[in-house]
This record gives sequence, structure tokens and C-alpha cells, in this order.
Amino acid sequence: MDALLVPLAATLGASVDQIKLIFCLLVAYPLGSVFIRIPASQPSLKHLFNLLVSTFFFIPVLNLPWGFTQLLASVLGTYFIAANVKGPMMPWIVFTFVMGHLTINHIIRALYELSYETIEITGPQMVLTMKLTIFAWNVWDGRRPAEDLDKWQIQKRVVKYPSLLEFLGFSFYFPGFLVGPYIDYASYSSLIDGSLFKSANPESKNAPRRAIPSGRKRVAYRKMVVGLLFLGAFVVLGPKYHFGIALTPWFLNQGLLKRIVVFQFCGFIERCKYYAIWTLTEGASILTGHGFTGYGPSGESLWEGAANVRIQTIEFPPNFKVLLDSWNINTNVWLRECIYKRVTPRGKKPGFRSSMLTFLTSAFWVSVTERWLVRDDRTVFQHGIAPGYYLTFIFGGFITAAARLCRSGFRPLVLPSPGAPTTTVKRIYDLAGSLASILLLNYVAAPFMLLTLTDSLEAWRRLQWYGFWMVGTALVFFYSGGSKYLQSLQKKHVKPAVVAETNKLLQTPEPLVVPPLEGAVQNLAVKS
Repeated sequence: MDALLVPLAATLGASVDQIKLIFCLLVAYPLGSVFIRIPASQPSLKHLFNLLVSTFFFIPVLNLPWGFTQLLASVLGTYFIAANVKGPMMPWIVFTFVMGHLTINHIIRALYELSYETIEITGPQMVLTMKLTIFAWNVWDGRRPAEDLDKWQIQKRVVKYPSLLEFLGFSFYFPGFLVGPYIDYASYSSLIDGSLFKSANPESKNAPRRAIPSGRKRVAYRKMVVGLLFLGAFVVLGPKYHFGIALTPWFLNQGLLKRIVVFQFCGFIERCKYYAIWTLTEGASILTGHGFTGYGPSGESLWEGAANVRIQTIEFPPNFKVLLDSWNINTNVWLRECIYKRVTPRGKKPGFRSSMLTFLTSAFWVSVTERWLVRDDRTVFQHGIAPGYYLTFIFGGFITAAARLCRSGFRPLVLPSPGAPTTTVKRIYDLAGSLASILLLNYVAAPFMLLTLTDSLEAWRRLQWYGFWMVGTALVFFYSGGSKYLQSLQKKHVKPAVVAETNKLLQTPEPLVVPPLEGAVQNLAVKS
């Protein structure tokens, strides 16, 4: 494959590994159309097809036979542990096994100082780590009484242990194998046997009743076009507009308002590479049939189950909670279902301990990392445990706390009565929430990309610490009597039904501050 891809990389001025990654993501589209044409009566062929395609990606294209062997070892080790360890420690043993293997490869990458323009095993291994650990918990849930499980656990539990070929097909499901998102075993099984399409009850009499719903190709190829547009935007604008611009002399010479505005645009361009990758893999997954979520009121098929990001909701968020819920969706689910809820004692609600252990897992998942940074026309190599990650995670916790207080304090005061039209005050509240959310998103995300403590703090200083002022002012207001004052206003002017609606919203689990998927996604970083 190098004979084809090396000249193409030279022509486009990109690294060979970047071209290889994009090639794999795009070739998954026609292969997805082949996959769905394999009859449901031949499940073994579908499992084998997944295994062969992933092997093709790793060995002839990416030239990573040893990396593929290591991933296979993690898969086989998980299969053996989950089958033979019957006690409640089984999922934690699997977690230790696959996370330990991932950590070793992270350290090896750091020691060899491999840039993120070089594709190697850790990116796909991070996706596989989520898939294997969540499988272990699904198997354990299948061995427990149904009355001990919540709704999600009942839906995803594995009652019948898969054969080795079934498990290999699941583990190496090709559309999301390189950069995610992962697919859980219950969803994969329903895709293979076709029950995914039979289980959805049409909401309209006009909905077609086909074995495979129509509209799949239209949605999938639209995702491909959108992904390529975001990729083009990042490739063209990424070298100039990135969070590192905050460290340049030009940025310091601009007025504060212009600095903040430019910084928001840089944040959007930084996110474009994630939008590109996740939208491309979503489209390929849809072509295989994954992601079908039923029919709309007009009979149109809906394909929302393979999404890992909701772009419009992130760029125009109604509030910070919804924003986080829409980012790296599958990783959020993994952290919630495999860590956040599992470390909480039975019969108790998740608290500080659960949140902290989840935070540590999220940070450890990407803890040993590195990347090439461009600073003032010089390239700097950064590796090791990056303080920027922890700045992002910790400050993200404060943002979440402030946002929760704002929702509970202000939202009932501006909500119209049930059934009444939206008021001007509610529209202003929504606009202010969107603006505050996107400002805080770009502020808190900067250290994750800048990595070092010095660069992160300097970027924040040049932005006049506006994120701290926003969050700090809110926290001081609420904890110095603001909460009690707003509660008294609610008792006087707000109907109980409106307060109950807000309380119901606040009882839902807080979104976890999750990182963007490292590894292969970062291979799109453009080094000037």
C-alpha cells in the first residue's frame, strides 16, 4: 500500500501516516455497504469480515503487525478472563489487564518520542480498552439477578457468552476500530442478527417495513461530506488558528475583546479535527446498519445511535451540561457505566468519591502522552504527564458546579408555565447560557491542548482570566446568600410544576468531564 499512498502524501504535503488514516476511514464506506449485504443467516461471515478488514487496515495499510498482535492479545486475554472468572472481581481484573497493557504502550511511546503524526497502537488500543471493559461489566450483569440492575444494565447485559469467532468479530468491528466510537456487545449482536431493525416500532403508519430501513446511504454519505468539510477546515486553518496563538506576540498586541473573539474561533478550529474523525466513522458505521434508532413521525428512518458528537449542540449549547453531554458521547457512557456507577456502594447515590475515582480514571487513560507543539515558528516536543490535563479536569468540575447552581437558581424564574409560549426573558436566558457555555468551553479546553502548566497559565493570563471571573463570581454569589435569595423568589413567583421540572432535570447524573479521544485523532495535527 505504501507504493500508492507515499506518492499521494508527497503530492498533498501531508505525512504518510495521516494519509493512511484518512484512507482507512474512507475505504470503510464501500466496505460498510459490502458488510450489510452479508445475509443475517450467515453471522460467521460477518464476524470474519470484520476481522479481515481490521487486519487489512493494520498490516498492509498501516504496517503495524506487532501492534495488531498486541491488540489480539488483549482481546483473547479478556475473552479468557471473562469466561473463567465467575466472581464479582472479574470486571476489575479485565480492567486492570487491558488498562495496564495500554499504560505500558503509552510509556513506550513516550520513551521513543513518537509524535502524533506517527500512527501506532495506542489510539486503537484506547478504543479497545473501553470496549473490552464495558463487555466485562455486561457479562457480569448477565450473571446477576435482573432486580439488581438498572435499565441500561438490563438492556446491555450479556446472558449467553459468545463464541470466540463472535467475540473476535465484535472486538474488531472495523468502522470504529481505529478511532472509535466503540460498540457494545448487545448492539453488535443485534446488528449481526438483524434484530436491531425489527425491534423498532414505527411511529407512523407510513413507515416502510423493510428488513433494512431505507435512507441509510443518504444519511451516511451526508456524514462523509460533513466530515471531509471539517477536515478541510482544520487542514487549511489549523496551522494558523490554534490555542497556541495565545502565546504569540501578535496575540498580546491585540485588544482584550479581539483576543477573546479570536480565541473562540481557534477553539472551533481545534475541534474540527474531532468533528471530522467522529463524523466520518459515524457515517461508515451507519452504512453497516449500526446506529438505527427507529422511525420519525413521517416514516423516515433515524440513524442517531452511532453518533459520538452532536456538533450543533456543542457550538450552540443551551447550557454547559448539555454541551458536555454532546461531546465524546461514548467515552462519557464508558466512564459512567464502568467507573462512576460501579464504585458507588449499592443503595447509595454517587458522590464525591465516585466523581474523584472517575476523574482519576479519565486522567490515567490519557496520562502518559506527548505531542508536537508549534510555538513561535519552533517545534517543541512535550511528553510525560501533562499538567494541562489536570487544569482542564479540575476547573471543569468548578464549571459544572457553577452551572448546576445557575440552573437551579435562575431557570425556574424564567421558565414559562407549562403549555405557555416561550417568553422574551426565557430567550435572553437561553442566549446568555449559550454564550457563557461556549466561552467557558474554549477557556477550559485550552490547557488540554497546550499541555504545560506555564503555557496554560500564560494563555489564561493573556485572556485576563475571564473564565475564573465568570465561574468565581457565580460561586461567590450563590454561596454568600444568592441561593437562598433565589429560592425565596421562586416560592413567591414560580408555580410548583415549574420548580418540579427543574428539580427533575437536576436529578439526572452530571456529565463527566471527559477528554477528547487521544491517539489516532491527534494524528490529524498539522505540524508547520
